[in-house]
This record gives sequence, structure tokens and C-alpha cells, in this order.
Amino acid sequence: MAEKSNKKQKNSQIHKPILLIVLLLILFGLYGTYILFIPNISPKENSKTFLCIPDSSSLNDVLSIIQKTAKIGNVSSFRQVATIMRYNKIHPGRYEINGHVNNFSLIRLLRSGRQTPVKLTFNNIRTKEQLAGKLADQLMADSVSIINLMNDSAYLAAYGLDTNTVVALFIPNTYEIFWNVKAPKIFERMKKEYDNFWTPDRVAKADSIPFTPIEVSTLASIVEEETNGKAERRMVAGLYINRLKQDMPLQADPTLKFAVGDFKLKRLGIEQIKKPSPYNTYLNKGLPPGPIRVASPAGIDAVLNYTHHKYIYMCAKETLNGEHNFASSYAEHMRNAKKYQKALNDRKIFK
Repeated sequence: MAEKSNKKQKNSQIHKPILLIVLLLILFGLYGTYILFIPNISPKENSKTFLCIPDSSSLNDVLSIIQKTAKIGNVSSFRQVATIMRYNKIHPGRYEINGHVNNFSLIRLLRSGRQTPVKLTFNNIRTKEQLAGKLADQLMADSVSIINLMNDSAYLAAYGLDTNTVVALFIPNTYEIFWNVKAPKIFERMKKEYDNFWTPDRVAKADSIPFTPIEVSTLASIVEEETNGKAERRMVAGLYINRLKQDMPLQADPTLKFAVGDFKLKRLGIEQIKKPSPYNTYLNKGLPPGPIRVASPAGIDAVLNYTHHKYIYMCAKETLNGEHNFASSYAEHMRNAKKYQKALNDRKIFK
């Protein structure tokens, strides 16, 4: 009996450490499962948010971005999983958080570099500075790096552009592009989209005017500034083309506003009309050196499909609704101009 009792006691002493080890393993397993797979990060407000991680970011930077952009329950557990998963190489980019995610899933995504593209949009842009700012608002590239290329004559020459015509490269649309793209890659992508836009049919229509694609964009930019009525664009384009064919100056008021840098002017005086500038189409015949805004596809197509008529004069309507009265004689034009001037005076609009 004493021998059996001693055996039981020895077995018990052996089993206790084993049970302790098993218990510890279970606890470690549960903790590992907890820090790996329990949801720890979620959007602050919407069901979807994006982490934008720039170049040269550290793990601390990534955590800071997560804390600013989303909600993180346990920072320490995120660090532990990052160590376990050897998240050492930080891939820059824009990563989507859709709903509640766990540390494992997010770190696996960040480690893979599989970012979500940006739907890049830009429209209603007048200047290079505005365009650079609009692009920088949506991408990692800063506006300075973009505007520097827009003002780099040697760089633009490779695209057949110069500092006056560069905005013609940018055709407004929605493009999927990676957030961390550098400024030169933006230009490469826009050149690809530009070439896709200028189909053989569009090029043939431009040749028949005859215009280059850049000249079409330049006239389209003037037309779009001249009228806010889409129905009028083809008429206005036809009028300007008539003037060019008759070797008349365009006398397009929007080009003067561009030259003086004030698009809000309602009335132009002698000071603006006589101001020397390559963009002054009162003093200079032909098209200005480049677009005065980023022309839209609709504006470009309005020029390519311009209305054939005999009008060479136009004046804003006295209704001040953005539409125009057209005329084929100077006398008729002056009658229209008097009605417009009276409407401005009646409303006390003097500049």
C-alpha cells in the first residue's frame, strides 16, 4: 500500500508541471489569437477610410497615421503583431480600411503594398497653380514638384509642350491612379490619356479646321470662358474660327482677363485692352500662346464640331444670363453692344 501511495505521489508531481505548461500554452495561444484576430482598427466615422502612408515612413509614423485617420483599440498589440509578422519594410501608398479589421489583416495588407487607387478628378481649372494644387490635394506628390515640371521648358519639350501649352496635356476626367505616384509619373499617365483622347477621328477634324490638338484646346478654353451655355459653344467656336480665317483679331475678352489675372471683371476698359501681353487678342492676331484654362472634353468637341455660319461679332445679351447676341455686320453688333452696356449701367456694374 505504501508503495502504491508513493507511486501516485510521484505521478502527481510529474503531471503538475506538464499541466502548468499546457495551461501556459493555452493562455499564450488565446492571447496570440486575441492580438492577431480580434478587431482592433476601425474607421472613425464612415464605414470606409484610407490610410495614406508617405515615403520614408517608420512604424511609429504608420501608427500615428492610423491614430489620426482611424480608431485603434490597442496600440501595444498592433506593435506586437508588427514584430511577429516582421513588418519592417514600410510600403508607401493609400490603403483602405473597410469596417472593423484586426491587426493581422491590416499588417498583412500594409506589408503586401496592395494599395487602393485614387479616383483622380480635376475640372473647372484656370491656372497651372490651381491644377497643381488640385492634383496635390488628391495625391502624395506636392504642388511644388508638379508646378516645377509645368515650368520646366526642357522637360516639357519631350512631350511637345511648353510652359504656355502644358495644361492642354490634362484632359479632365476621372482616372484611377496610385496615391504615391511621383510628379513625373503623373505626366506620363496624362500623356497616355491625352493620346487615348485624341483619336484619329478627332485629329482628322482638327486638321480640317486646320488646327493642331493644342490649338483646339486653346480655342476651347476661350470658348468655355466666353459662354456658360453649352448650347452656344459650337456657335461661339464657329465665330472665332470665322475671325481667324478672315485674319481678324479674336478680340476675346476672356484672354484679357487671363492676361491681367482677374477673371471676375465684368467690364473691360482701355487699360486692359491696351495692356501688352501675348494673351491680348485685341492687340495680337491669331490664337494666344496656349489655353487660358484646362479645356474640358465637351469644350474640345464643341470646337471640333463647330457650327458653320457667317457671324463674326458677338456680344453678351442684355439679360446678363451668360448667353450672346450674334451679328454678321458691325452695325448690328453695335446695336447689340448698346443694349448690353445699358443693362450693365442699369445694374450699376462698372467693372
